[in-house]
Amino acid sequence: MVDNKPNFLGITDPKWFDYESSSCIIQQLPYEHTSSFKKGSSNGPSAIIQNSHFVEYYDIELNTESYKKCGIACTKPLDFNNRINEKAMDYIQAETAKHLDAKKLLVSLGAEHTVTYGIFKAFQQKWNDIGILQLDAHSDLRDEYEDNRWSHACVMARIHELNPEIFQVGIRAQCSEERDLINNSPNIHTWYNHQIWDNDQWMDQVIEKLPKNLYITIDTDAFDPSVCPSVGTPEPGGLQWYPTLKFLKKVFEKCDVKGFDIVELNPPSNDDTTAYAMAQLCYKLIGYKYI
Repeated sequence: MVDNKPNFLGITDPKWFDYESSSCIIQQLPYEHTSSFKKGSSNGPSAIIQNSHFVEYYDIELNTESYKKCGIACTKPLDFNNRINEKAMDYIQAETAKHLDAKKLLVSLGAEHTVTYGIFKAFQQKWNDIGILQLDAHSDLRDEYEDNRWSHACVMARIHELNPEIFQVGIRAQCSEERDLINNSPNIHTWYNHQIWDNDQWMDQVIEKLPKNLYITIDTDAFDPSVCPSVGTPEPGGLQWYPTLKFLKKVFEKCDVKGFDIVELNPPSNDDTTAYAMAQLCYKLIGYKYI
């Protein structure tokens, strides 16, 4: 079943997806240049949009049709026109800044995780005290990977150079270089999944450290493959659905979340399980922002 309407949720009333009147904007960033295991993340943004058309407007948990709290406009996929690496990040930063200048909540649907650098740099120029919460299976703190400093495996290392407070949750794969950087960087705070899966206090331990202004980046592989199998680099032992929603709701209650992204979905042609889950997650977080 295919629904090619370009707007999120397939909303039919224009007043709820018009750019000018909507408080929430979804930008699509199908940038994929450094995928290293399973390729195909450039199809992730469109897969989330298409699967969102089958998400119910009404949210049982929030007891509301969340889109009517804000309006949700969806941009056309950004055309990178052969821009790669730093030029692509500069392009993303400039496009992101336009939406922030319009005073919108910006949600970004990415392909590879590298896009978060360009997005976050624009947010940091708007709010210089903003921190970043990263849900991920991987630290993404390598200085370079496969001879490229702009690899998806290096995105948080590049963000670390911008000197924000970084909060990592769900990490369960890293190299020794990344471990050393974490151990020697007071502004990187990491909660490994093997330490939190049976620790009832971990959510409060994270939340008490978060700053007021916050950006959230969610790599789809943060979730266990039983929840989200269609990712570029699946790692067993990941986050589960409802505990993650509980945590994120607490984050939205504590912090002023300025924006978020969902990246690294790698949708196969014959299984929409993960794309549908990420569409649900996107709508859920918009709801948490506006309740």
